[in-house]
Amino acid sequence: MINLEKEIREQPGVLSKVIASNAETFGALIARIREADPRHVYFAARGTSDHASIYAQYLFAEYLGIPCGLSTPSAVTHYGAKMKYDDSLVIGVSQSGAAEDVNAVLKQAKESGAITVAVTNTPGSLLSKTADFHLCCNAGPEVSIAATKTFTAQMYLLAWLVAYWSGSDELKAALSEVPAKMAEAMETVPAQLETLVPRYRLMTEAVVLGRGYEYPIALEGALKVLETNRVRMKGYSIADFYHGPLAQIYDSEPVFVFAVKGPSYADALAMIERLDGIGAEVITVTDDEELAKRPLAVKIPAIRRDTEAPYLTALVMQLFACRLTEVRGIDPDAVKVLKKVTVTK
Repeated sequence: MINLEKEIREQPGVLSKVIASNAETFGALIARIREADPRHVYFAARGTSDHASIYAQYLFAEYLGIPCGLSTPSAVTHYGAKMKYDDSLVIGVSQSGAAEDVNAVLKQAKESGAITVAVTNTPGSLLSKTADFHLCCNAGPEVSIAATKTFTAQMYLLAWLVAYWSGSDELKAALSEVPAKMAEAMETVPAQLETLVPRYRLMTEAVVLGRGYEYPIALEGALKVLETNRVRMKGYSIADFYHGPLAQIYDSEPVFVFAVKGPSYADALAMIERLDGIGAEVITVTDDEELAKRPLAVKIPAIRRDTEAPYLTALVMQLFACRLTEVRGIDPDAVKVLKKVTVTK
């Protein structure tokens, strides 16, 4: 079994243990947050870690009503900006913990009086030493170039931070189901993809669409296929897609749409209808039994709330990317133009 598939399959086990292994840190962090009462949250991240942070932005907004932003590290490292983070929680997210530009943001935030948190998979890393608190993915070594288990572990840690801070029993209940739902998806999704993926053996480009909690998964799903198969892919918000990018879609063009029950479900259905009218080839990823009867649909397990769905839709795209490398004869663990650890300054 290639490393990519092995690490994808490890995710239910990783998520089932990661919160308990960070219990002490969560306790101390929440106590500090309640004492300081930060009014803003900022994330410093790149790539996959950025996508995990966007997922967390939605959670912070919905459950805490706290404005969140994605920092601009180059403003600090290249332009010498002096940011005022004194009433904020600043979170640096990096699988390796070696991102120097993210570390620069954390350092400046700490100096200005912010609470700082590092979310990494590497104890003793640069970020973990700089931040006040370190939440560790504890995912074990991730060898494959494509981040899979560290991505969902990052999302899960950030989601539980919101759950503990907000005290929401609804969110806690939904998140508690995620490891089991991922395990269930691992039993049902691969068989669905077995015959679907070979259809796209010669695919050269496609787009991935989602809204709300599924927007960051559209970004991440496109990245997974792109970096493993070197297929031109791009993820979009369904709302943004109407504002110009829709013009790129032609007859038979592959378009992945995440249609998950929840506040953004009607938007996904409307987009599917629009794409059908254009003649696009729509690959639907859904938890809806009726919608799953469409041609080229992938059914994910039923969920309590749409906060759970990103872990399952991300898994679908990871498995799609992995299966596509198999039918295309590509080794995803040996991508010559990419490195596992990318250090930006």
